[in-house]
Amino acid sequence: MKKCLIVGAGKGGTALLNILVEADMMEVIAVADKNISSPGIILAKNLGIRTNEDWRKLLTSEVDVVVEATGNEELFTELKLECEKKGILLIPSSVATLIFNLIEEKETLIDQLKNYYSKQDIIINSTHDGMIAIDDKSIVTLINRSAELMIGQSKEEVVGKKIQEVLPSSELTRVLQSGIVEMNKMQEIGNGVTIVTTRVPMLHNGKIVGALAVFKDITEILQMAEEVTNLKSIQTMLEAIFSSSDEAISVVDENGIGLMINPAYSRLTGLDAKQVIGMPATADISEGESMHMHVLKNRKAVRGARMKVGPNKKDVVVNVAPVIVDGKLKGSVGVIHDMSEIKSLTDELERARRIIRTLEAKYSFNDIIGNSEEMKFAIQQAKLAASTPATILLRGESGTGKELFAHAIHNESDRKYNKFVRVNCAAISETLLESELFGYEEGAFSGAKRGGKRGLFEEADSGSIFLDEIGELSVNIQAKLLRVLQEGEIIRVGGTKPVSINVRVIAATNVNLEKGINKNTFREDLYYRINRLPIFIPALRKRKQDIPALSNHLISKINQDYGRKVTGLTKQAEKVLMNYDWPGNVRELENVLGRAMIFMGFNETEIDDFHIPELTVDQGKEKSMKEEQSIKHDQTQSLTKQVQQFEREQIIAALQKYKGNKTATAKSLELSIRNLYYKMEKYKIEESDMQ
Repeated sequence: MKKCLIVGAGKGGTALLNILVEADMMEVIAVADKNISSPGIILAKNLGIRTNEDWRKLLTSEVDVVVEATGNEELFTELKLECEKKGILLIPSSVATLIFNLIEEKETLIDQLKNYYSKQDIIINSTHDGMIAIDDKSIVTLINRSAELMIGQSKEEVVGKKIQEVLPSSELTRVLQSGIVEMNKMQEIGNGVTIVTTRVPMLHNGKIVGALAVFKDITEILQMAEEVTNLKSIQTMLEAIFSSSDEAISVVDENGIGLMINPAYSRLTGLDAKQVIGMPATADISEGESMHMHVLKNRKAVRGARMKVGPNKKDVVVNVAPVIVDGKLKGSVGVIHDMSEIKSLTDELERARRIIRTLEAKYSFNDIIGNSEEMKFAIQQAKLAASTPATILLRGESGTGKELFAHAIHNESDRKYNKFVRVNCAAISETLLESELFGYEEGAFSGAKRGGKRGLFEEADSGSIFLDEIGELSVNIQAKLLRVLQEGEIIRVGGTKPVSINVRVIAATNVNLEKGINKNTFREDLYYRINRLPIFIPALRKRKQDIPALSNHLISKINQDYGRKVTGLTKQAEKVLMNYDWPGNVRELENVLGRAMIFMGFNETEIDDFHIPELTVDQGKEKSMKEEQSIKHDQTQSLTKQVQQFEREQIIAALQKYKGNKTATAKSLELSIRNLYYKMEKYKIEESDMQ
């Protein structure tokens, strides 16, 4: 055995010393390191191996191999010169590391292999079936514990012997030669035990490399059969189940002749047993093809087939499945469902869904499409607002998606499992709106229900209420709403007793509430209550980069409504949409895409520019131009108006200077980003003003 000197007793040298000692590859006779306290030096001393600070004192004639484990190039050079003089093999640290890694990997693989075989033994020995395997020379290579008990021989006595020596009656050699699987064969194994065995060839790369027998003591099978109730009792039980089922069932044989029907079948079809049993499967059909015959022909189940049965031409849906025993077709079973009952249940389900849709929020933040800076900021504000109990005011033009934000805020909040009630304040008359919102007491007015009625605020208790177009509320209702926000209670119309409620209010408006305050059409105290968390939803013309993604989302939605398969926009169509200013915002975009898809041919899959109805670019800008003109001041304007005009001009100048970057603009004007968005909305500052 080669004798080895290790130079370097750090982490690598220590690991190498451990491996060489354990692997017994080379005899380590000495270890050198400048640090006498290094782990390798301590280990070597414990093992009785010579150590020294100076490797020269250890490099004697008895050393055959030197392993440099420090990685020091100067030291390696010195060792190389000395080893060449004395004819000693020098292994550099890089090679030593490689050897170390290879040995370590080998050990890991060996451990994994041992673990694999250990698991394999556990699985094989845990099964109740006996197993014996042979190789291509008929030598037994595997036997599990169950097989040992059945044949009365141990693993040590069997493995390595010819199968004929172990089991003279074995037919594994035949399978080895033929390569054909033999299923469920009876075999006497010579000690009074009869087994049922399955023999299979074992293949590797298409070549037979052995054979495996899996077998069971037939006495166990007999015991299992004895534990099962006799066939007569089973038949009686099945007939009882068949007759008591509320599902209408019919059974035919392999030739399509009726065998059985249950009472539910007679009740549904109006046919008795004499009219069906012993008759062809078509006997009960008034309109349609026999699904029994279809299934018997194709040997595949059929589900949801529509037809009419019986003298009353009952409209039904049938599910039919083949009956296959031991690979042979024995007949088919059909279950019939009354369509009138299904339709009634479907209508009831749809009605329930409609009710649920009025009570729950349908959308989340995942449904809000937009990657523009403005939209991301709005979504970020909305998510922050959702985590608080504060009243929220959504501001933006009509069609920007304020209701979508309201849904998402509710679903993101801790109230998401409670009701979400929506109210369009502009769509309900003032007299009706008050009773709808706050409810009324019995006798409050002519036509009032006996016992009164709960209002929408009470319905939304513990949940959220969305008040769209809040700027359209009358001053009287505003006062009542203020009480809700301040006191957390309402008083029904015609009542005097306050009712406590816990409701998150999400309001929305597309009008200038500040102007309403100046005109005394909107209460200033209510404004400050609802304006604690204002969220400005940008108009579509301010986030045109979102149009492609938004269009694709809307096209998918319209596809479902219209039953189309439009995949998207062409580049020309996208350019047309990007060049328009969209005064109607997302609602107008959806309308335009819907009209385009209506007039597309069914073989067309992309919206092209010629599909899009004519859009006038000036039309989109007209609104913003009028709004801009409306805030220009003249000599007769008040000082306040002139100050506002000056502030607007300064914001526009800063936006132009920073090329529309809102963050940089806000910083230069010493404003918060939220305040900048508020002022831009207030002064109707648009993208066109920044250029």
